[in-house]
Amino acid sequence: MGYMMIDGRKVEFTDERNVLSVIRKAGISLPTLCYHSEVSTFGACRLCTVEDDRGRTFASCSEEPRDGMVIYTNTGKIKKYRKLIVELLLAAHCRDCTTCVKSGECVLQELAHRMGVTNVRFENTREIRPLDTSSPSIVRDPNKCILCGDCVRACEEIQGIGALGFAFRGTEAMVMPAFDKPLAETDCVNCGQCRVYCPTGAISIKTHMDEVWDALADKDTRVVAQIAPAVRVAVGDSFGLTKGRSVMGKIVNVLHRMGFDEVYDTAFSADLTVMEESEEFLERLEQNENLPLLTSCCPAWVKFVHDQYPEFVENISSCRSPQGMFSAVIKEYYRSPKNSGGKKTIVVSVMPCTAKKMEAIRPNSFTRGKQDTDIVITTTELIRMIRNSGIEFETLDPEACDMPFGFSSGGGMIFGVTGGVTEAVLRRMTEGHSKVELDAISECGVRGSEGIKEVTLPYNDTQLNICIVSGLANARTVMERVRNGEASYHLIEVMACRRGCIMGGGQPPRAGDRTKAAREKGLYNADNVTIIKKSDENPLIAPLYDGLLKGKVHQLLHNQES
Repeated sequence: MGYMMIDGRKVEFTDERNVLSVIRKAGISLPTLCYHSEVSTFGACRLCTVEDDRGRTFASCSEEPRDGMVIYTNTGKIKKYRKLIVELLLAAHCRDCTTCVKSGECVLQELAHRMGVTNVRFENTREIRPLDTSSPSIVRDPNKCILCGDCVRACEEIQGIGALGFAFRGTEAMVMPAFDKPLAETDCVNCGQCRVYCPTGAISIKTHMDEVWDALADKDTRVVAQIAPAVRVAVGDSFGLTKGRSVMGKIVNVLHRMGFDEVYDTAFSADLTVMEESEEFLERLEQNENLPLLTSCCPAWVKFVHDQYPEFVENISSCRSPQGMFSAVIKEYYRSPKNSGGKKTIVVSVMPCTAKKMEAIRPNSFTRGKQDTDIVITTTELIRMIRNSGIEFETLDPEACDMPFGFSSGGGMIFGVTGGVTEAVLRRMTEGHSKVELDAISECGVRGSEGIKEVTLPYNDTQLNICIVSGLANARTVMERVRNGEASYHLIEVMACRRGCIMGGGQPPRAGDRTKAAREKGLYNADNVTIIKKSDENPLIAPLYDGLLKGKVHQLLHNQES
């Protein structure tokens, strides 16, 4: 333990890794563009520069705290310095802020207001470069890049992909894929974490909102929405509601008012995923083949395996993701003239994930050669559409989902957090359903935000070894151990984004630790108040297998051969 004097106040510090953390602990919001606690310190933007009692200035993010330090965060010299930095950044930056997708959420824009930058004295001499729209999920605009390196470090350190990097030097420096390739030609897995960390509009979501509005305007089209579990705990705080609070009922209401004919919960098809994946898992256990079983719900993870570990492709579950299962079931339901009513059916998927846009157009997820999920929009796009509609979301009463697929179990709800898929599968494999038995599953180690969790559980005469991973850099660590024979598992659950879908690439960004914890708690709370906890006890599942799915289970619920 030590003490520092910050702006004349004595501040205690313990294990803070830098002076910046101690300053923020003291309640001073020091500006930064390149600092994130989950990646390495870069020290490029210099906005966190402070002054000590000797007049020395330094970046507080890269300085270790020492007992007795005297720090000033807001001297006249420092304020002028920060303002000049922002002005220089703006000088080499596209300033079409009113039409930028990041307008109103841009950190650089906020800092310009905060620093009082009302005029840029310097000419922008940088060459205007074309947008990279090759990715199905992400748009890269080099003209808005401020060289903070956030996307580079997120892609390399958190995801272990390294699809982006720095090229050239000095005033010619740029962030780009190797050899300036289009993003679609790299190992990019479409996870969107680069977009989450980008403080400007240099990397943004490829939006499909206009296609949704066009579908809603067509009277001969039935527009069906499915809402992923993690979406419900990330929308409310954008409208001033409690962080992490489940607002699924309000989302159903607003989508009905916007013109959607039917609104469903993807947690329903998560129950189908649990049924199919647990069955597949037990078959592989019995035959001792293609183990460990690798989960298939996360499309970024699936692409990662295909790109980086092709020898394990056969280990990936053949099950479609909940998005894919639901879309296939809905399209099959309305294939009947009796149900279709002469209308074309469009399925709009609302996901926390940018990679779901890629999954929707993946040929092996099609049914009879036709795309099932017509349009994927992210949570961020949904929020923009709600604002565009003018409907006062925060005042809406909750509504229930539509039938015949409008009910899900708690097991389906928790798919949005890391460990949720495993917990739901374990519930399905457990004969009992008492609170004691379910609590034992939840407390066995499947829950928690750690990047790598290992669980060993007895099942019949076998000790099941399960690994739960979030973040692809962690997944690489685990897969290397499996490849080298250093670890052996029966099941590996992977979500590409740390903490799972609640922190997906399509969620509203700039979520701190409190928001992350609140979203996780919100999904577990939704599970707590759901009467049915196990996917196999969902009363809509058995009739579906006996009816619509009869003889079509593999065709509708499993990926087809590529």
